Amino acid sequence: MTVLAAVHILFTGGTISMRRDPVTGAARPALSGREIVARVPGLRREARLGLEDLAQLPGPHVTPAWMWRLRARALEVLDDPDVDGLVITHGTDTLEETAYLLDLTVASPKPVVLCGAMRTFSDPGWDGPANLTSAVRTAAHPEAGGRGALVVVGEEIHAAARVRKAHTQRLDAFRSSLGPVGVLDRSRARFLTPPARGLVLRPRRLVTAVDLHVLAAGSDAGLLHASLARGARGLVLEGTGAGNVPPAVLPGIRAALRARVPVVVVSRCAEGAVAPLYGFEGGGQRLAEMGAIPGGDLGGPKARIRLMVALGTTSDPAAIRALFVH
Repeated sequence: MTVLAAVHILFTGGTISMRRDPVTGAARPALSGREIVARVPGLRREARLGLEDLAQLPGPHVTPAWMWRLRARALEVLDDPDVDGLVITHGTDTLEETAYLLDLTVASPKPVVLCGAMRTFSDPGWDGPANLTSAVRTAAHPEAGGRGALVVVGEEIHAAARVRKAHTQRLDAFRSSLGPVGVLDRSRARFLTPPARGLVLRPRRLVTAVDLHVLAAGSDAGLLHASLARGARGLVLEGTGAGNVPPAVLPGIRAALRARVPVVVVSRCAEGAVAPLYGFEGGGQRLAEMGAIPGGDLGGPKARIRLMVALGTTSDPAAIRALFVH
């Protein structure tokens, strides 16, 4: 007789838990975890389930401090020898950021799988049941461990380090630049790549005072100076192209570096890594010479999470740089 894996589900809200108000038509979190599971046919045949309502937050209400508390609960669940894997339901708007925080800081080899939905319970074609079933199947799969955090939406399995929400409303809203690491069919999960994950950090805390600025033609240093004035401990700049900034931004970067506030530069492009290619004023090579940290192929929101974690790990500028350039 096959023994089913034990999968604990943390329900935290998001569209998967929402229904529409019959008067206003607006969607709000409403369903408990048990109410969601009761509407997912056959889910209890996939694994031995533990159900826990942790929150009922819309995705935009999630904060880094709340993610840190979620991480603490996730660690407790994963430390339980009777639990084989963890599934977390989450609002899709900020799902990639929470998934990346867990990927960076949870060392457990057990599967950690995040899922959500693009349509509410009240909408035709509510995708919550399919996505939750796929997430549980993934967490119960013997090849799911050792991959870091995974995101399962739209019958695809994505690595948390690579995935981003690429569409506002489509059911398959999530994309990875290198493609999914696995897929779901009607009966099982199937992995396309061998287990692999990046460096796991062990921060003592999360330093949340990190600001993200998206730069455009003609941007200046005003918002950077405002960030420093309000006590930002780190800055992430989404520059143009391969990691360049308008010249008028440079005084703000210099002020941050003089104050020992790390500045990470990434690209606002959807794909590709930053590189020190250009020597003009504000070019990537000049930024590197100034001491700005290249953020590789991370998008702005993920680079911000990584800098929060790095600052909670070390205060040494060289060590912080090494946590991005490796």
